[in-house]
Amino acid sequence: MPNSENVTAVSEKENDFAGQVELSIRKKFHKKIFSRFAKAVNEYKMLEEKDRVAVCISGGKDSMLMAKCFQELQRHRKFYFELVFLVMDPGYHIRNRRQIEQNARMMNIPLTIFETDIFQAVEHIEKSPCYLCARMRRGYLYSRARELGCNKIALGHHFDDVIETVLMGMLYGGQIQTMMPKLHSTNFEGMQLIRPLYLVREDDIKHWRDYHNLQFLQCACRFTDACADSKKEMTSKRQEIKDLIKTLKITNPYIEGNIFKSVENVNLSTVIAYKKDGIRHHFLDTYE
Repeated sequence: MPNSENVTAVSEKENDFAGQVELSIRKKFHKKIFSRFAKAVNEYKMLEEKDRVAVCISGGKDSMLMAKCFQELQRHRKFYFELVFLVMDPGYHIRNRRQIEQNARMMNIPLTIFETDIFQAVEHIEKSPCYLCARMRRGYLYSRARELGCNKIALGHHFDDVIETVLMGMLYGGQIQTMMPKLHSTNFEGMQLIRPLYLVREDDIKHWRDYHNLQFLQCACRFTDACADSKKEMTSKRQEIKDLIKTLKITNPYIEGNIFKSVENVNLSTVIAYKKDGIRHHFLDTYE
């Protein structure tokens, strides 16, 4: 049997670490992280009284930080809402599953875990396996969250994800679109998706992670695991966009903010065509 004194010592150490993490969010990272988290929640009206939110945790730095920010927000809440910290295991290697559980235990995040076979289902898909995986993940998360009585799911996308999505759509998709701060689900009636880290910068999330010497998962699918094990570098269109923004920032330090603002300042009078609710509108439709 384990020594009760050792178990107690481990528990006290974990509680102490969780306290340090929480203190850093309240103090050291309040301006850069928590205040921006709270601003997004308020500005985009992400929470309402009696909401039950499934905080979806992938095991990465973003979703783990989001969980801690939600806990902090709940301590100072102006109205009642509930949180469920939901983890979907799509077929993780055991070491990755254990790392998620260990990090959550260290940071005092009570997990609700359920299992799927998504990795197995997309393992042999050659065309857009990541897209299919993401779609399936979201569907399972919505479904499980609804079973748990939740009306919203929260994902850990941050400011950099938003501006990268804008540029990716323009440069590789030939369209202008953005990652919305909240969405109504099209397949799960009454459910919504919210992104509370919408205004938080990735560099600040990394700073928080490194300040506490935390180790998080990257993607943890079997494909990226294999690449990491063989020390190969993954390249992607998103990484290309990250590099492009970094280069542009050398001559224009405001480039990131300007990209973000561009989709808030759309002048339809100067747009040739646009779509709304699936219907295409052209400037010639009303041109006289």
